[in-house]
Amino acid sequence: MIYQGQALQAKYLEEGIAELCFDLQGDSVNKFNRLTLQELGEATDALAAESGLKGVVVTSGKGVFIVGADITEFTELFKLPEDELREWVTGANQVFNRFEDLPVPTVVAINGIALGGGFEMCLACDYRVMSTSASVGLPEVKLGINPGFGGTVRLPRVIGCDNAMLWTATGDHKKPDVALKDGGVDAVVAPELVKEAAVDLLKQAISGNFNWQARRQEKLSPVKLNDIERMMAFTTGKALVAQQAGKNMPAPITAVKSMEANATLGRDEAIEVEIDHFIKLTKTPQADALIGLFLNDQEVNKVAKGVAKAGAEVKQAAVLGAGIMGGGIAYQSAFKGTPIIMKDIAQEGLDLGMKEAGKLLSKRVARGRMSPEKMAAILSSIEPTLHYQGFDRTDVVVEAVVENPKVKHSVLAETEKHIREDAVLASNTSTISITYLAEALQRPENFCGMHFFNPVHAMPLVEVIRGEKTSDATVARVVKYALQMGKTPIVVNDCPGFFVNRVLFPYFAGFNMLVRDGVDFRRIDKVMENFGMPMGPAYLMDVVGIDTCSHAAAVMAEGFPERMKHDFKGVSELMYEEKRFGQKNGLGFYKYEEDKKGKPRKTEDEIALALAQQSKQAELEVSDEDILARMMIPMCIETVRCLDEGIVQSPAEADMGLIMGIGFPVFRGGAIRYIHQMGVKAFCELADRHADLGELYKATESLTAMAENGESFFK
Repeated sequence: MIYQGQALQAKYLEEGIAELCFDLQGDSVNKFNRLTLQELGEATDALAAESGLKGVVVTSGKGVFIVGADITEFTELFKLPEDELREWVTGANQVFNRFEDLPVPTVVAINGIALGGGFEMCLACDYRVMSTSASVGLPEVKLGINPGFGGTVRLPRVIGCDNAMLWTATGDHKKPDVALKDGGVDAVVAPELVKEAAVDLLKQAISGNFNWQARRQEKLSPVKLNDIERMMAFTTGKALVAQQAGKNMPAPITAVKSMEANATLGRDEAIEVEIDHFIKLTKTPQADALIGLFLNDQEVNKVAKGVAKAGAEVKQAAVLGAGIMGGGIAYQSAFKGTPIIMKDIAQEGLDLGMKEAGKLLSKRVARGRMSPEKMAAILSSIEPTLHYQGFDRTDVVVEAVVENPKVKHSVLAETEKHIREDAVLASNTSTISITYLAEALQRPENFCGMHFFNPVHAMPLVEVIRGEKTSDATVARVVKYALQMGKTPIVVNDCPGFFVNRVLFPYFAGFNMLVRDGVDFRRIDKVMENFGMPMGPAYLMDVVGIDTCSHAAAVMAEGFPERMKHDFKGVSELMYEEKRFGQKNGLGFYKYEEDKKGKPRKTEDEIALALAQQSKQAELEVSDEDILARMMIPMCIETVRCLDEGIVQSPAEADMGLIMGIGFPVFRGGAIRYIHQMGVKAFCELADRHADLGELYKATESLTAMAENGESFFK
């Protein structure tokens, strides 16, 4: 044994050939935490001291190679003063450099995922052999940072500047075919052969069949481009990346600038440039939000999996109501492997549902992501019916009929008679109380809400709503089914609008008040899109359906009259009265016509502008900052109310719900993260300045107390 640690070990496989194996004790995966970095340095020193060493093969004792850095540790490091952070990052890079400088050839056997620091370890090796089941990449930009262990230095010298910019700026995981084609790896073999192939390549390098010294020298030297070639490559690359990433995501363009600045330098100086850019990004609000989002995502998934453990298996599902929503639910269930019965009262509905599922599958086939045979198998696992045959074998039935309490009561009560006593009924209602709907049932404990978002196949969130009598077993089974469908379930308690819609409608109320006060709805849309929302509030209402929004607003006003009932006729109400329902009938705040691809294209409409003028009661001068504040304060305060009332259980779930449910900008982290970054005290002061607008703008007692005590939602 050359070296034995808790995260890795080094030993001879045969004379002259050592194996450096990453195998972090007490964890299911390898990751670069402080312990692993420290031991990599110690193991490298031990290898360098071996007089008989001829070559090193790097392997993993896990099912993955190295998944990346341990973000939970590194977030604390990012809070250090810049000089202390620089000292730590420099020390980490020296470890990688010392390994790269070993006086013998090195080959890595990439048996599974190698991302971030894991792939940077691979790049520090002379050769890379990849399993057909592995994936590699530098996804740091998705955390708001750029690679910090030499990724922007070594990658362009290995695969060329153009490919390196694309790999790094997108942060995508690269499959073996792409990695081999671009030159990121030297060979791709079957999983069971990856170590054997790596050892064989190492022996050829030792014997002189491969010039490993020349290969290594390319990584230690400036990029092999002349001044004109380099200028053209980076000018084009920066323009493309800036256009794709947008102004609110600085990491992709910063990573490219790091490559550009270090391209003319040798490795050691180049890495200093990378460290400069890395440190700059760790201090941005985007990095704070995106890293927080990553940790929130892990927490939410951990909670969901914990709940699902107690859930009975879901082998057969059913959906009531075909149409677009029912068809989307049927597609998602079948696509992820759970067969489903799709029932409707009319053949036309079934035809529409099957057409929706078929359309989604056909797109995958057309893009080469699915075979026609696989498509046929999935479609055959959707069983359309006008009757209840087969419902006695269902484990979960999702009701997705029209959003009408009487209709839902009738359908649920009838369906309950045709299912097993232990089967679960779930309603896809977006607003109607689960406790109220349960009144129609003999077994209310077996009933809950399962709120999907439209379009089902694209929106990752599912709200699982617990009514007053819903059992834990019911919640557990529906959470398990949501996970089976590839969704992220968040368990919320029953109230008007549940969580996402309850928080969304104060945002819409802020919009209506702004238009009332004379602000052009097109300007509001632009401000919120510049903030990072996928679409402004007027456009969003058109997409959701103004009739749907009107119904939901009435439910919210009845449930929370002190905050959500207003004494003026808002512009959205005028649109509804004029039967301008949005994209569904081509007229809303905007006018819609189909483009060449059959997708609705919005254009301005004089009638909509006239209706906005009609709803105006004042002509206030407001800045873009005022517009943003008046839109965000109600949403943020209502999110806090939901936490206070236990509707949603944690800030992590609240923020993830908004990001996945309404497209809250990922680089802002969610409504709670928004308050956190502003500072609770500063947010309360902002709310106080707008308190004359009504109850929606008044900070909660809990927020006021947090402000007084200097508390925050996150560390």
